[in-house]
Amino acid sequence: EQAQLKAGVVEEDTEEWQKDSSFAGLERVGGVDLSYIKGDDSSACASLVVLSYPALEVLYEDCRMVAVSAPYVAGFLAFREVPFLVEAVQRLQQEEPRLKPQVLLVDGNGLLHHRGFGVACHLGVLTDLPCIGVAKNLLQVDGLVRDELHREQIRSLQREGDTFPLTGTSGRVLGMVSCRDYNNSSKPLYISVGHRVCLETAVRLVKSCCRYRIPEPIRQADIRSREYIRK
Repeated sequence: EQAQLKAGVVEEDTEEWQKDSSFAGLERVGGVDLSYIKGDDSSACASLVVLSYPALEVLYEDCRMVAVSAPYVAGFLAFREVPFLVEAVQRLQQEEPRLKPQVLLVDGNGLLHHRGFGVACHLGVLTDLPCIGVAKNLLQVDGLVRDELHREQIRSLQREGDTFPLTGTSGRVLGMVSCRDYNNSSKPLYISVGHRVCLETAVRLVKSCCRYRIPEPIRQADIRSREYIRK
């Protein structure tokens, strides 16, 4: 199923707003997240938020508890989580179609994946929305490792506040590492293409959505899902 869906991934920009250096025409950016109840990996809160762009103010939020039945298997996280996120997008389209996001930021990977089809690709293909994967940790695939060289590249990024490509041993660029120095945090982000966006556009958009280390759509989805569980 993963291989079949992967055939539908579009790795370039498809929208007019993506062609503009300031993203003119982009008004709504979505973020999704699943937060689990501590000690219970079958109960989670699925969260979808839509933020205005460029102001990054929350226009819409949908949090609901879901029963996760698929087991966690490395490389197949999407089969565990994406169905609930697709449902959230469908609810939004039915209830508030004018707030439908023009792009989704996903806490996870896109093409940076063992078979080139991470959760951001999976969600993108099923919703047909432009999607970008934003991960906090490096997925070690295609020869990519968190070794001393990788750490040194990150240290040099902190000085420049720039990006560097993640090139696998296959020679393919699987994503970009981006490092913004917030409160002396040297932790990078790993940005990869999900669907209907090119890597350069994905990196520019993620940077423009960051007030802190984590881009605001994902940060708000995470905050709200945890708060929902707490309540």
